[in-house]
Amino acid sequence: MELVVEAHVGAGPAGSPLEIVERKGIGHPDTICDALAEQMSVALCRAYVERFGLVLHHNVDKVLLCGGRARASVGGGEVTAPIEIYLSGRATREYKGVTIPVDEIVVAACHDWFAKHLPQLDVERHVALFPRIREGSSDLTALFERTARGEVPLANDTSIGVGFCPLTDLEDVVLEVEHALNSPAIRRDRPWAGPDVKVMGVRTGDRIELTVACAFVAAHVKSVEDYLEKKESLRRFAREVAARRTAHEVRVVLNAADDPERGELYLTVTGTSAESGDDGEVGRGNRASGLITPYRPMCMEAAAGKNPVSHVGKLYSLLAERIAARTAAEIDTALDVAVTLVSCIGRRITDPRAVHVKICGQTIGSTHALEPVVRAIFDDEMRALPRLRAALLDGRVRLY
Repeated sequence: MELVVEAHVGAGPAGSPLEIVERKGIGHPDTICDALAEQMSVALCRAYVERFGLVLHHNVDKVLLCGGRARASVGGGEVTAPIEIYLSGRATREYKGVTIPVDEIVVAACHDWFAKHLPQLDVERHVALFPRIREGSSDLTALFERTARGEVPLANDTSIGVGFCPLTDLEDVVLEVEHALNSPAIRRDRPWAGPDVKVMGVRTGDRIELTVACAFVAAHVKSVEDYLEKKESLRRFAREVAARRTAHEVRVVLNAADDPERGELYLTVTGTSAESGDDGEVGRGNRASGLITPYRPMCMEAAAGKNPVSHVGKLYSLLAERIAARTAAEIDTALDVAVTLVSCIGRRITDPRAVHVKICGQTIGSTHALEPVVRAIFDDEMRALPRLRAALLDGRVRLY
């Protein structure tokens, strides 16, 4: 493994005069695709373990959502054409003469996810699921099976994982505002606020502006005036959440495209724009950090849906986050830590091709002194990989 530790004096993105951060909530079409991909992977892992005592090769990280059609208006509406969701990827369908009902497993997993997270949607009427999961390539399946003999898993792809820590004020605000708008308390007390939430944050100097989109559920809106009152109460709530997380001045704009005089309001039947023409795809939304951060190191890997044993696109994304967090905590002068890992297919996942750790701070020691600290953290995180896999199988790790 080639380890490069780079030290700079500076504050990272927090010191930039302009910063932009985005998050797509659980009801956004792109996030729905990420969530379904990971739900399918977890369900397949459990089915494989239950039948054979080990996780078999799969990558179900290609989900496409084609938006439906709906008519929403004050007081209600109807879905006139269902949301179509294509579940694609690769999975082991037969092992040692035993057939695994992959399609039934993944469809049931998707139904369970919708029932838990988007109960406004009637899956039987509002969603059409099309499983298109094929058998994995023989080369990758053979590579994967070597782990069954107790060997260190071999990377089944040449991929990049990136992570960073700590969050800037803007990143923290965007994350927390979306979480608050999709909290159980909001679902209970403000059922008109749907789960399709997107928060775009822009910091200019010491001023933060949040542009928030929230799909309202039309059945809970009595009139245009009622919509506007509810909208203002939600805007104030979002601003209060943001103000508790930062000393910066905060302004919040909610559902900016509304034109009440024309009767154009952000109303939906089910609480998601997927019902009416908005499409989604795995990997187009939040990264493993939970955010979309153009001022940070980013890569094109979509962690959701990849197998948790040997796919470095998933594991390295999570490991980079953990290594960055622990490095920032260990080096108390660090204001920003960014980690990049790259694998090589067929190489042990505990032995990346290269690791690059960039540390920024007001006063930073020499790279010679920092390297042993980073290497010890890296080695410890690699030893903890079995615990990370267990947490993934339990659904305890955020991936989007």
